Amino acid sequence: MEKVCQFCGNKNFKNANVEFTYKHDNQLLLVKNVPCEQCEFCGEQYFHADILKKIEQEFNEIYLRGKKPFLEIRVPIQNFSDIRKAS
Repeated sequence: MEKVCQFCGNKNFKNANVEFTYKHDNQLLLVKNVPCEQCEFCGEQYFHADILKKIEQEFNEIYLRGKKPFLEIRVPIQNFSDIRKAS
């Protein structure tokens, strides 16, 4: 069976390493260099289940078991409604 992008219908993919954001209960884990198959036309990314399971396990190790991550950063958060009011 031929692979087709579920977003745009393209049939051409490339192997890529990308940044993946895992979010659960308003907690984030940003993972760099995650292998995926990426649509060459629209950029939609497809991940193997075992990769996503490893990311989920790492998230749990950090947030539930206190594992120290490689790096932590501060991220400002703003509501769009507050931005519109300022105009």
